[in-house]
Amino acid sequence: MPIAILVIVIIIVISIRQINEYERGIFFSFGKFKKVLNPGWHIVLPIINSYSKVDIRTKTVDVPEQEAITKDNVSIKINAVLYYKVFDSSKAVLAVENFNYAVSQLAQTTMRNIVGSVSLDELLSERETLSEKICEIVDQATDPWGIKVENVELKDIALPEEMKRVIAKVAEAEREKQSVITKAEGEVEASQNLARAAEIMGNAPGALHLRTLATLNDLSSDQSNTVIFAIPIETLRAMENSTSEIQMKTIEGMIEKFTKK
Repeated sequence: MPIAILVIVIIIVISIRQINEYERGIFFSFGKFKKVLNPGWHIVLPIINSYSKVDIRTKTVDVPEQEAITKDNVSIKINAVLYYKVFDSSKAVLAVENFNYAVSQLAQTTMRNIVGSVSLDELLSERETLSEKICEIVDQATDPWGIKVENVELKDIALPEEMKRVIAKVAEAEREKQSVITKAEGEVEASQNLARAAEIMGNAPGALHLRTLATLNDLSSDQSNTVIFAIPIETLRAMENSTSEIQMKTIEGMIEKFTKK
């Protein structure tokens, strides 16, 4: 009798299995699924019972680099990272043989299909949108496996060297185009300002003549240059009509001073 009790105790001790907080256990009795084991200690009798542990924490799958051809026939290499977690541990064990491997393979094929459905420009400019689309497709496909795909991020997109040179030339041409447009806009703005200035000076009596005298005065202060300045006859006539004899002498003196220099 004591031997039988000892044997029973030993069997119970060796049958104790621990399920951690981040795990769930899939319990089988005589090969049939019975229940999901929650965290804690459980009795799993040898031969009669068996169990499988499933980690329900978020997992990271590094999708290997894949060769793909875009819609506009550009060959590229692309990789990604996928985040998922098990929300139904029984399905993850019963519905698919190896859910880690299955998720990785499904992500690879989906990524190649999505890349093949868009052009290179769309792939480069709408990376986030394509990542969301891949995530949605993989998530729907893995629902029967009890798996929730939380996020997919496209990492690196490797282009052929000739394509890199083409893109660099396009970018350079775009910068030159923008430079020409900016220069033309500046010239238009400058011409508009000159037109407004000319209109203001034309409407203000004597404004043009004062501007001419100011220019002469600025030129006369620089002795390193020889400047020949032709005064329009209209300017002289305007001066004759709008200035007094004293002002005319002053102007003649300034012109004489400038001529000597």
